[in-house]
Amino acid sequence: MKMQKQPEHTAERVMVVEDEILVAIEIESVLDEMGLTPVGIAADKAGALRIAEKADIALVDINLRDGATGPHIGRELAERGITVLFMTANPEQLGKGVPGTLGVLTKPVADTELRQAIRYAVARRVAEHDIPPRSLQLFESAA
Repeated sequence: MKMQKQPEHTAERVMVVEDEILVAIEIESVLDEMGLTPVGIAADKAGALRIAEKADIALVDINLRDGATGPHIGRELAERGITVLFMTANPEQLGKGVPGTLGVLTKPVADTELRQAIRYAVARRVAEHDIPPRSLQLFESAA
């Protein structure tokens, strides 16, 4: 039996909470290209909570298949120690933010902005100090 070589470090595991499947697949593709590990796509709260234990970081839309449950999902994931970054066309629905979560990217988001925001979330997770990308609106609790 041949032993597989283990990577020197484990890649951050990222879940995508998005009900538009083509958008979610595109985000997963970006994660793959960045060397991160996509752990699944959820289109609603039940699906998100089902795959949460596999994730370190979550990219969460606000309006999902089961309504505007994104803020509730984000809060619950943050309470579990997951770094949460919202991505939505309706950032005003988050008001001043959701306690424990990082911030929000306004959709549509350019590929480079998405990559910068994900890099920032990873850096924050591993306690590296990094400057947030201009397109990322940080919440007061994350600043």
